[in-house]
Amino acid sequence: MEGQRCPDFTLPATSGKTFALKEATKPLVVYFYPKDNTPGCTNESMAFRDLYAEFQAAGAEVVGVSRDGLKSHENFKTKLELPFELLSDAEETVCNLFDVMKMKNMYGKQVRGVERSTFVIAADGNVSRAWRGVKVPGHAEEVLAFVKTL
Repeated sequence: MEGQRCPDFTLPATSGKTFALKEATKPLVVYFYPKDNTPGCTNESMAFRDLYAEFQAAGAEVVGVSRDGLKSHENFKTKLELPFELLSDAEETVCNLFDVMKMKNMYGKQVRGVERSTFVIAADGNVSRAWRGVKVPGHAEEVLAFVKTL
């Protein structure tokens, strides 16, 4: 996907908003995570939260995407005091566009779920960088360092 045009998408977002990629006017960090209120997803979201002012200073916006519904997202956003919107992809439409739905092992069983992934979409709509199979520690800092090079 890197270097390719990002397919346009629209998803319902927290704060009663609708997010449309075509309306993005600056670089966008889109991080896909498996589930609200789970340890890894909580730590990842808090890392992006803690660096959010620096992402904004670098001219970028941040959004999180998972298959959870808006009610779950609103609670997660409030609990963690996230300053950015969370997008609900309950139908997996955008997850499939970005090819983040994978078979994973959970407690010895194969389950289908979101592979933790992050994409930076440049202001021109092209995917500048993709991280797949993300490990949370240090990831938000690595994404921020990349965004600062744009």
